[in-house]
Formats: sequence, C-alpha cells, structure tokens
Amino acid sequence: MSATTAARATGLTVTLHGTALLTDATLALVPGRVTAVTGPSGAGKTTLLHALVGALPPDARVAAGDLTVLGHDILALPPAELRRLRRHRLALVGQDPGSGLDPRMRVGRIITETAADRRAASVPELLRAVRLPVGEGLENRRPGLLSGGQQRRVALARALARRPAILLLDEPTAGLDADLRDDIADLLRDLADRDRLAVVLTSHDPDFVARCADEVLALRPPHLPVPAARRAAPAAAAGPVVKRVTGPVLEVAALTARVGTGRAAREVLTALDLGLAPGTLTGVTGPSGCGKTTLLRCLAGLHRPEAGGVLLGGEALAPTYRRRSREQRRRVQLVPQNPLGALNPARTVGATLARPLKLHFATAADRCEERVAELLTAVGLTPDHAHRRPHELSGGQRQRVSVARALAAEPDVLLCDEITSALDAGTAEGIMALLRGLRDERGLAIVLVSHDLPLVSAHADTVLPLGGAEPYPDAPRGPAGAPVPDRA
Repeated sequence: MSATTAARATGLTVTLHGTALLTDATLALVPGRVTAVTGPSGAGKTTLLHALVGALPPDARVAAGDLTVLGHDILALPPAELRRLRRHRLALVGQDPGSGLDPRMRVGRIITETAADRRAASVPELLRAVRLPVGEGLENRRPGLLSGGQQRRVALARALARRPAILLLDEPTAGLDADLRDDIADLLRDLADRDRLAVVLTSHDPDFVARCADEVLALRPPHLPVPAARRAAPAAAAGPVVKRVTGPVLEVAALTARVGTGRAAREVLTALDLGLAPGTLTGVTGPSGCGKTTLLRCLAGLHRPEAGGVLLGGEALAPTYRRRSREQRRRVQLVPQNPLGALNPARTVGATLARPLKLHFATAADRCEERVAELLTAVGLTPDHAHRRPHELSGGQRQRVSVARALAAEPDVLLCDEITSALDAGTAEGIMALLRGLRDERGLAIVLVSHDLPLVSAHADTVLPLGGAEPYPDAPRGPAGAPVPDRA
C-alpha cells in the first residue's frame, strides 16, 4: 500500500448466508481527502464501512478481493490488535448515533471518555468544531435531552476527540435540515484539510456529496429488487377492508408540549390544532429541534403533553401509550427515525412482522409467512430478508422493515418520522408510492415529518411548518435512543 494511502479495498465482495452484501468494491482512502460512497439502499455502503473497521457480522465472509487498513489486513487481525487499532486510529459514527451514546452519561464525559488525551481534550473546542453552542449547559445534558441533530454532532465530537487517522461516517446528514447539512459538509471539508484526516462517508444526498467529497464510489447491489412504485400495493389489498370514516380520523386540539426537565425544559408545541382526514398526507417541516418528533410522539402516546388532547374517531385518547386500548394502539402506528433502536435485535425480520399479525388478527402460521412476504415485497425488499436480523441489514433496509411492521397492524393513522432520509431517491419514491396506494385504497391518514421539502411538496395535501420565525434549533426532545415499544 502506498505511503500516502490510508486504506485500500480492491474487488471486495462480502457475502452472508450465500447472499452478496457487497460486490466488487474498490476504493482508496487518502489523508486530507473526503471519499463519498453512494448507491441505492442494499448496495453495501454500510457493509463497506464495517469492513474497514473489521466489524462485519459474525456469519459474513469475504468471498473475493483484498482490504488493507493502515498497513494491516484488518479482517485477519487478532482481537487485541484490532481493538487497539480501532481505539487509537479509527473512528466510526454509525447511521443511528444516538443508540451509541450512553443514556446515563452527560455530554462532556461522553466526548472525553475515549479521547486520545483526556487532560488535553477541550469539550468547548470540540463542541465549537461540530457547530454546537458553548456556554448554554449542553455539555451537562444527557443524550435523551438532545435533538437528533445534536446527537449526531455529539457523536462526531466524540470521534474527533480520539484524533483518528481515518474517520468513517454512515449517512451523517440523515434527518438534518439543509442548513445543518451544509454545516456538516463544510466541517468535514475543514477537518480533512486541516488535520489530514482520511474521511469516508456514505450518503444519498447528491448536494451534500458535491459540496464536500473529493472522490465518489457508486455501488450497485447485485440483485436490485423491483421498486415498490412499479407494483400494486399488496399490503393494502391483502389486509382486511377498513370502513372509511367520513370526518377526521384523528383530531388534535390545543396541544401544548414541553421537552426537557428543570431549567432545560422548553415549550416546543403551543396550542397546536390539527385534523387528519382519511386518505390524506400531512407534511410536517421545520428546523431541527422545533418539535416535529415531539408531535409524533404525543400522537403515539410516547410523550405526555402539558395541555390539550387527541381524539381518534371522535374518542378521546389517553395521553400515554400504556393507558390506551390494544385497538387504539393498533390504529395509530409510528415509524421512528432511527429503526435500529426500535427493532428487537434478537428477532428475525420475519418474527418481527409476524408479531402484529398474530396479536391483532390471530393470523395462522402458514398465512403469516405468506403475509410477511407480501409486506416485504411491498416495501421493496425480498422475502429472503425475513430470515435476517436487524444487524444484518443496511440502514435503508432497516427503515423499510420498520415501515412494513407498522403496516402489518393495518393502522388508520401512520406517523412517519424522516422515513426516507436514509433511502436513495428511487427507493424513497417507491415508499411514497406505496403510501399513496394505501391512502387511496384504505383511506390511511399519514403524517410525514421530513426535511426534504421537494418530497413533502410533491406528496402532501397539507404542510404544517413548525418553529415559527425564531425557532429554537437546539431544543431537547424525548429519549431518541430509547427503544420504541412494539405498537403491535
């Protein structure tokens, strides 16, 4: 390997249980340069990053090609040497960084915990480096009191504190608004130039890639499934017929919600009124931290509002999930922004999707298998994915499984939190086509939180902007890293 090359992959192919996760990938990482890895969901972008840090799934194997990282055959390193290399020379920030932050620790300690030199590590300097405010007590907060954008930047600050030679980022701007995306792009460009870091990132955002990348590796999956946009919506056709409601299926009246505790508590929703009619899609937009996710969590019963109420079919809903009936929980389903923390790692995809089928509809075992295959096909996956567990899926695949799980309950209201942020444009359009079919065929009412304004404008019947003229961009929110209970 050249002295100026930090890592090199040549013709790398990785398989799992005979299925190719990554095919014929070739790239070179150079200090001071940013390499972007693009491609549709399932093409192997996350697998490539995991291979570069020697963290492939236990049953995965390299079927072809070579991989050298900082002069080492990283996939053949003994465990002790691999841990040493990861601790001192490599830093990976995953697609769901919130799940990697200890919920019991405060931000200051999280950042310095793995620092190369804890005594020299300056929390304020690292916070400034990742465009987080200094002097507002953020370093004393715990991860559950941070917005999704803040969690991403804290995870990045933690990685930078280690002074790595190679920085790996999986979808670093997923779920962030345009201004934050530009900030992260400029930050990565500055880090590469100033500190001679070799940076490799995955992204579906062409504008972000164009702004910060020196080289681009475009991956293609070996077997790309037919997008859901080209199919009828089997999830709608296969389920029971739902009687259409003439009035609003869900109504929100004077909803007021606060996030945080003590002095950190802030009001993010004030006397909000909203009506969701069957067969409509309501888009919710606004800067990070303005209360978009808090709104969805209030509707799902996962965040208790300060005032106001929610009606489902004219019937008042209890403010908390546990006090709602099973039927009420079935009718309102949430697809969270970070599916890794919401999918049970011990269950296969098939078992995850079968659970709501058995719980709500007493579906027989043989019919469950058929229905699971229909749900997976509907969201652009193949029936073979039923045998995998969450850690064996890409971020985009996990997101689609999360959508399929919600659809399995045949809800009346579907709450979607940035469900297309980790998907390529084609797959995102396929998911939106699937939702459009469900709206038309079943009268599903959908609330879509997204920073993708063109997508919202193209598909929403109503757009609800949050944040006002002077949004509070760093408002904390509910525990984003906590597992979302099965709404089965």
